Amino acid sequence: MGSARIIRVASADDGVAATTLRDGIAALQAELGVSAEFPPEVEEAAAAAAADPRLPELDRTDLPFVTIDPETSMDLDQALHLERDGEGYVVHYAIADVAAFLAPGDPVDIEANKRGESLYAADAKIPLHPKVLSEDAASLLPDQVRPALLWTHKLDATGEGIDTFVERALVRSRAKLSYDGVQKMFDGEGFGGLDKLDQRVGESLQLLKEIGEKRIALEAARGGVNLPLRDQEISVVGEHWSLEYRDLLPVENWNAQISLLTGFAAADLMVYARVGLLRTLPEPDPRDVQRLHRTARALGLEWPAEMLYPDFIRSLDGKNGKHAAMAIACTRLLRGSGYASFNGELPELTEHSALANEYMHVTAPLRRLIDRYAGEVCLALCADQPVPDWVTRAFTTLPETMRASSRTSGAYERGVVDLVEAGLLSERVGETFAAVVVEVDDEDKRKGAITVEEPAIEARLTSAAALPLGEEVQVRLETADVAARKVGFTIA
Repeated sequence: MGSARIIRVASADDGVAATTLRDGIAALQAELGVSAEFPPEVEEAAAAAAADPRLPELDRTDLPFVTIDPETSMDLDQALHLERDGEGYVVHYAIADVAAFLAPGDPVDIEANKRGESLYAADAKIPLHPKVLSEDAASLLPDQVRPALLWTHKLDATGEGIDTFVERALVRSRAKLSYDGVQKMFDGEGFGGLDKLDQRVGESLQLLKEIGEKRIALEAARGGVNLPLRDQEISVVGEHWSLEYRDLLPVENWNAQISLLTGFAAADLMVYARVGLLRTLPEPDPRDVQRLHRTARALGLEWPAEMLYPDFIRSLDGKNGKHAAMAIACTRLLRGSGYASFNGELPELTEHSALANEYMHVTAPLRRLIDRYAGEVCLALCADQPVPDWVTRAFTTLPETMRASSRTSGAYERGVVDLVEAGLLSERVGETFAAVVVEVDDEDKRKGAITVEEPAIEARLTSAAALPLGEEVQVRLETADVAARKVGFTIA
């Protein structure tokens, strides 16, 4: 699956650019009707909940968990500890227990059901829950005892899951690690520094690569799809704006495999019991696959008739212009994702075709509403208890709540990227840039999309002649309107 853009401000001083960015984001928030502020009664309820959570009896603070996230993140949903088990492995995965702080129908719960998910953009995050919970009391911050949903997965020697269990437990993270920092350890700096915390931390991190690579191999064998789409990363330092493309680090992919493992296990539990929630994606229309074969031929890319499209996609390199165009064309195969709820009868569609498996989100309850509900279903099933009524009552509304919040999230992210692109180019109107045509409209070949490497810009384009898909072109910047969040290019 393609990765989402990373929208992040490295440092935002009180310079002109930072002020312009904040003003533009404030205008966008007003347009979308969203705000980082919470009503006073929600903040008060969150503060009270933070001071008095419902704590489980099981204490697993003996396990040396660590979190791995972007360096500036404070809403830490997941902590992991990995160990060998004969020829196989045991994965301990702690997920923040939001329900330990909320009661159904309380002000924080009601507000979260209105928001659906956290919205991320530059330094203007709109959280799902007040920060006293999401970035403090409920977050798996280092050296703090926290209530969590503790998933225990047993894997065989190939990395395949053979058993799973989830229960409430107290946990304590030993360290807040960043993706960049952990990747540097794998790239040559070693794990010795972590031995001062607990030797098992270093041993666990070494297994992250081993298990992650085995899970990636299983994904390929299963027919999973992972598009090589690059992220755009925004940085604002004083009056200087920058925007560049960024590839996911290997450690991010390994870490994501632990989350996917948990989502697969959650889906298995719920499908077997015929009650729960699923993240679904229909199989691609064969006509879309045939269209992609034609696109590959137009780009001069070899796609043997016997090669399945997941295998072809894995052969693409997102840094290559023609391959990038092909990857963007492949996104049409991943349309139509949604959520399905069920209680007694399985829905017609249960699988997520891009993952080639049944799957459900359960690992980000601080940032995504539906994870809290799905986690509660799995807890009840593992404890051989009925699923709580407040959970099953929400089944009828949760899918639409998440669809709406996803639309808002997409609009917010696109709006901020458009704002930064326009601001970055506002003083460069009239300049010529090298670009690659990454998309051409099926109906009108003069319309399409380009990417500019430096600065990292993505834009729509209309030409007087048919656009050459996958080819480099020279484009001239005609407009860069910050207020309208629009840029306009023409073929030079």
